[in-house]
Amino acid sequence: MRKLRLRERETTCARSTASKWRSQGADREKAGVGPGGPDCVLCPLPAELPASEFLQVAEATWLVLNVSSHSGAAVQAAGVTKIARSVIAPLAEHHVSVLMLSTYQTDFILVREQDLSVVIHTLAQEFDIYREVGGEPVPVARDDSSNGFPRAQHAGPNPTVHPIQSPQNRFCVLTLDPETLPAIATTLIDVLFYSHSAPKEAAPGDPGPSSITFFAFSLIEGYISIVMDAETQKKYVTPGRGRAAAAKPGPGRKEAERAALKFPSDLLLTSSSGELWRMVRIGGQPLGFDECGIVAQIAGPLAEADISAYYISTFNFDHALVPEDGIGSVIEVLQRRQEGLGP
Repeated sequence: MRKLRLRERETTCARSTASKWRSQGADREKAGVGPGGPDCVLCPLPAELPASEFLQVAEATWLVLNVSSHSGAAVQAAGVTKIARSVIAPLAEHHVSVLMLSTYQTDFILVREQDLSVVIHTLAQEFDIYREVGGEPVPVARDDSSNGFPRAQHAGPNPTVHPIQSPQNRFCVLTLDPETLPAIATTLIDVLFYSHSAPKEAAPGDPGPSSITFFAFSLIEGYISIVMDAETQKKYVTPGRGRAAAAKPGPGRKEAERAALKFPSDLLLTSSSGELWRMVRIGGQPLGFDECGIVAQIAGPLAEADISAYYISTFNFDHALVPEDGIGSVIEVLQRRQEGLGP
């Protein structure tokens, strides 16, 4: 039987608006470098999160689940589709709202703390469930959540059908040696807050923008995962080895400063095939946190079609990354699913 680990740390979900970065980055705006703010930040729950007009925080506290094989190795490669039937669908049937975070190494499921007893009750038949206490796994007793929970409701009103878009960006999923993090901290700040240009407009008749701004960085238990589009990779990954030379006074100083803000290519690891991914963005309006079954609507059809997918939930929208050469099939599969869910 597979293991389901309940992580020790509680998590909050927050969104930082861009206005603060505009006010603090006026000099960079004059130089033609447009600032931008992160859409979603998942962080350990602090004792007290300071109030700020620039920060929106979801009301619920979230707990993090991670599926492991019998050997303890994290599920990899197939992403969210590998846990679609065993985790995502059952939780949707029991009306549990989830957020997803796929990384280079594994996949994490976030559930609201108030739903934990329902989660345990729902998944205990399929998994041995452990809770981390002081860094050590402690079995969760199944009889702690045996009575008083509603049966899965397979019939009832159809879930909301959210529009999907497929921007033209091509993405790569990478990892980074955590020991190199201090050396590239300035580069990360530049990518996150100052490098974004306005999304390109869609061609006539095409749904959604032809490209969107998307950069995801996560640091979880010492493992780093990065998702960036091919254009960002081209701009920020230098072909040379080691750190770029420090900027020196003179006519070429600005060029040298920009050259220093790069990830050395030998610090980034990706698949040997150099596989690129296309994105499916879910939601025309912000999705909110209370609706159930959003991830299941995407992960279920992709699992049935045996299509791998990374899945990243953010404060406003959900995003699925699928192999580039299969984007046509993915759109077709999801559109058929939406037609079946529609009124």
